[in-house]
Amino acid sequence: MEKEKWWKKAVVYQIYPRSFYDANGDGIGDLRGIIEKLDYIRDLGANVIWLCPVYKSPMDDNGYDIADYYHIDEAFGTDEDMDELIAEAKKRGIRIIMDLVVNHCSDEHKWFQKAKADPEGPYGKYFYIKKGIDGKAPNNWRSIFGGSAWEPIEGTDYYYLHIFTKKQPDLNWENKELREEIYKMVNWWLDKGIGGFRLDAITYLKKEEGLPSYPADGEDGLVSVAHGALNQPGIEALLRAFRDRAYGRRETLTVGETAGLTPETLLSFISLEDGVFSMVFEFSWCQLELKGPNYFWYDRQEWTPEDLKRELFSSHEMAGDRGWFGVCTENHDQPRSIDHYLPREGRNYYGATMLASMYLLLRGTPYVYQGQEIGMRNCAYASMDDYNDVSTHNQYNRALADGFSPEEALRLVQLESRDNARTPFQWDATENAGFTTGKPWLKVNPNYTERNAAQEERDENSVLAWYKKMIGLRLRSRWSELISEGTFAPAYREEKNLIAYRRSFEGKTLLVLCNMQPEERELTLVAAPGQVLADNYKEAAFAGNTVRLRPYEVLIAEEA
Repeated sequence: MEKEKWWKKAVVYQIYPRSFYDANGDGIGDLRGIIEKLDYIRDLGANVIWLCPVYKSPMDDNGYDIADYYHIDEAFGTDEDMDELIAEAKKRGIRIIMDLVVNHCSDEHKWFQKAKADPEGPYGKYFYIKKGIDGKAPNNWRSIFGGSAWEPIEGTDYYYLHIFTKKQPDLNWENKELREEIYKMVNWWLDKGIGGFRLDAITYLKKEEGLPSYPADGEDGLVSVAHGALNQPGIEALLRAFRDRAYGRRETLTVGETAGLTPETLLSFISLEDGVFSMVFEFSWCQLELKGPNYFWYDRQEWTPEDLKRELFSSHEMAGDRGWFGVCTENHDQPRSIDHYLPREGRNYYGATMLASMYLLLRGTPYVYQGQEIGMRNCAYASMDDYNDVSTHNQYNRALADGFSPEEALRLVQLESRDNARTPFQWDATENAGFTTGKPWLKVNPNYTERNAAQEERDENSVLAWYKKMIGLRLRSRWSELISEGTFAPAYREEKNLIAYRRSFEGKTLLVLCNMQPEERELTLVAAPGQVLADNYKEAAFAGNTVRLRPYEVLIAEEA
């Protein structure tokens, strides 16, 4: 009997726990804070929570460096708090999915501590540990966060591989004993009642045999680690075994963070018949401004709504009705979408609601990142001292090393830093945005006095009200089956600065029109529309089959 694909009728709310709500006043968001705000998430309409890592961790990369997969870090609460969160969420019809980080762990994990003590022993084989060559690293791979991807083990001639920070040694998935440990841990969490996992950096699991060097691609003499560690041949076999031994035994939601997928491999990952995961994130249109394999923030290019449309349409057409995406415009690793996708003149209610509808009605499972639903914005800190994120500091230092001035490097940080998405949630206009009674771990965005959840909840014409409307349309309306099951097809493709598509099912069609420009336009439709389901200008401007679309207007209507 086919497992129920309940996640096709889901809207996921992503929580970055450190920044969501602090219940004990220590300045750090926690599990009890999430429990206190579950009714807010239920009222938004989301029925799944994706919880960024809350495992025990030294927090070198804010929890993505896990020291113990079985226990909750004391900064977030207790193991009992986690059990309560799962139970209380279930009472409200909300499933919890965990962030699963198994490409690497923390250098403080007991496995790595044992590996360092005996590199040739059994735990040494849980990692990529090799002797140096002539006193240098085993190869010339560059870490994603900059510098060599190899770190020496003090007092020895051994080095260990770390794709990310030096406190995140890569796990060796070629090792059977390591794989068995991972399977056991995943099943343990599923037994506790969680609904699935977001799989972090999952396409880095397989490394090229022999770990060869490549010609350098930078002045540092190093080469992007992607050459030898991203989406390598053989990774699918590893992941299929993972699925079959762990999460694939149950009705789980699994979403892969899958950098480097090619059109040839995409469907094997997301096939509704036999995919490795339930879905993967569609990232092709998330960082249009960055070019090159290294994603250096200074290596930038201009892009237009036409580029966005091309990437959005091509991936969804490629998947067709055979695969499934997780769709988003924000997450904990991206700048805020209003600042990211819209020019200055579009960073308002109309632009925010247009972007929301553009992705919330696509074929796939939509993800709403905390604060997105109230229109939270980037926070341009005036000093690098205010930034916490390790990749931000690495990118800043890289820009300085390559000749940028401190002012230029800071401006790049202000545009791209992951801390833009990690500023504390803006609950109300009281001190610290109602996030904490203590000193917040990261500075609150100063705009919280005019942009906060309390204010938005009182305003029926707010960004929050629009998100509730769109989520309700998707999950709890007579159009819900069409939106979850229907086909996707581009519409009016030749129209510049217009993202338009049709969703069709059992003889019914919805037309979604998103005007991505600050100017009005007239559009002649193939036929006069039927029922208008939503318009962020309240009333659609029709004359027969001609519609006038105002700046950043979104129109959702039945196509007759």
